Amino acid sequence: MADEIVILTGAGISAESGLGTFRDVGGLWSQYDLEDVATPQGYARDPDLVLGFYNARRENARMAAPNAAHRAIARLQREWPGAVTLVTQNIDDLHERGGSPEVVHMHGEIMRALCASCGHRWGWTGAMSREDTCPACGRGALVRPDVVWFGEMPYHLDLIGERLERAGLFVAIGTSGAVYPAAGFVAEAAGAGVPTIEINLERSEVAGMFDRHILGPASETVPLWVEGMLSG
Repeated sequence: MADEIVILTGAGISAESGLGTFRDVGGLWSQYDLEDVATPQGYARDPDLVLGFYNARRENARMAAPNAAHRAIARLQREWPGAVTLVTQNIDDLHERGGSPEVVHMHGEIMRALCASCGHRWGWTGAMSREDTCPACGRGALVRPDVVWFGEMPYHLDLIGERLERAGLFVAIGTSGAVYPAAGFVAEAAGAGVPTIEINLERSEVAGMFDRHILGPASETVPLWVEGMLSG
């Protein structure tokens, strides 16, 4: 039986689709203080600012298209004889639109809404405002993007931990290695004796933990790596 593969993707895989990373100079994130737009406290202080920020990100995601790296990972998920678990830190839907049959969104999804009152989640593609109400409980002023803000617990950590424990290979693609707990996944894998690969434009902050590095644009490196996996 083929080894199970766990893939972690970060903002770098979507950068070539036009979605900026945290570190982009002049990009969307650099125009805001993260404390104001990506924390529960910021939302409580100025919900209009936060909702406007995520409305812009949602529109950017809607206008973006999957690139060759997204499609290559989807191909690996379809054709690899063992299981391939795709975990992403990204809140866009480019993996799904690139053909991935299963995506574990540990930081939530920009195309979904969350009711802070009853916890109901549902799909959302347009602009969001304080006048919107939850379809489950009917309450307003508590609807927010279903994304994980700083200080909140990422989603699906138990599932991710289970998949890492039984993995035969861990691969991180387009991640900075600066945001935990995702940055610690390579240590978990290495501690369990799992081979690790980093595919990135440049070495991440946790590069020393990886067994192998493949450097270059994701749209070039990921398809080549996938082709090698499937033909080897």
